[in-house]
Amino acid sequence: MNYNTVYVGMDVHKESFTFCAYTIDAEKGSRFQRTEADYKNVLRYLEFLRTVYGNDANFICGYEAGCLGYTLYHQLTEHHVNCVILAPTTMLEQRSKKRIKTDKRDAEIIAKCLAQHNYSPVHIPTAADEETKEFLRMRDDHKLALKKVKQQILAFCLRHNYRYDGNSHWTAAHIKWLKSLKPEALYKEILDEYLLTYTALSDKLERLDKRIEELASKDEYKESVKKLCCFIGVKTHTALSVLVEVGDFHRFASAQNFASYLGLVPGEDSSGDGQTRLGITKAGNRHVRMLLTEASQCYARGQIGFKSKKLKSRQAGNSPQVIAYADKANERLRRRYYKMVLGKSKKPNVAKTAIARELACFMWGMMTDHVA
Repeated sequence: MNYNTVYVGMDVHKESFTFCAYTIDAEKGSRFQRTEADYKNVLRYLEFLRTVYGNDANFICGYEAGCLGYTLYHQLTEHHVNCVILAPTTMLEQRSKKRIKTDKRDAEIIAKCLAQHNYSPVHIPTAADEETKEFLRMRDDHKLALKKVKQQILAFCLRHNYRYDGNSHWTAAHIKWLKSLKPEALYKEILDEYLLTYTALSDKLERLDKRIEELASKDEYKESVKKLCCFIGVKTHTALSVLVEVGDFHRFASAQNFASYLGLVPGEDSSGDGQTRLGITKAGNRHVRMLLTEASQCYARGQIGFKSKKLKSRQAGNSPQVIAYADKANERLRRRYYKMVLGKSKKPNVAKTAIARELACFMWGMMTDHVA
């Protein structure tokens, strides 16, 4: 079959596409072509290849995951084109060591990886998952904007020697103090604009979080979200984000594979008898990795085995097996964090990253029914 199959590598950009045809018998790229960024040009290129390789040729197209997202994939599959999105970090073909990088070379590398199966395909989410994921990321963008505004307000106050005597910032007392300030001239207007932006973003985030609760209550997410919320540090936003970002947990053969997909496993640079461990690979889904790292902060405080009222309320309604599995995970992770930091003198951030990795493994077990 391979000898009747043509692999089409596509190096895609915002303004242009570069194509390359690759066959097993030729073992090199050919028929290079550069066009404007339009899926119709891909279809025209395939029609051109049919005149070269015959009407019985089978075409497999592929491009690296990037700025175009899944749009090109859906456009091509709607026209019955076999298309694959390649995960860049899994492509085994080495780039040129001479640092010669062109669109032609990239297209040929993609086609060669397709032919030799030296890659892992990107999971294609359902339409509902993709919509929900975009909504959650939009909410996170607003959260970052709010964080930036807070930093700007504090910097403004520091520059003009307005010092708050309270214990914590952004409490009700702190906000009341900010509104009571009376800067002179134009500075008053500047502070008012900052506070207006802060209030608008805070209100919007509150509204978006309510909408996320509604999305999580849908039939396709409700049961899984309830299970994931049994873990310490995991609430509706984190649970729903993990679900829509990952998709099908069963596509990972083991918990280790899932942690590797998230880039939470350590790298290695060993040779001979010497072993050198590196930091985490940071490959795969950055968004989920960040959420789990944030969730791991909660294991750095509190008593081992203690369950707060909020955690008990989140666990209510789940089966005894699910609750027992989550309790075992919560106790183990908190105990391990204290052992690493207090017993082995590990740096707190190193320990939290290790906890995030194990939390990912426990999540995989929860979602694949390995709760025994």
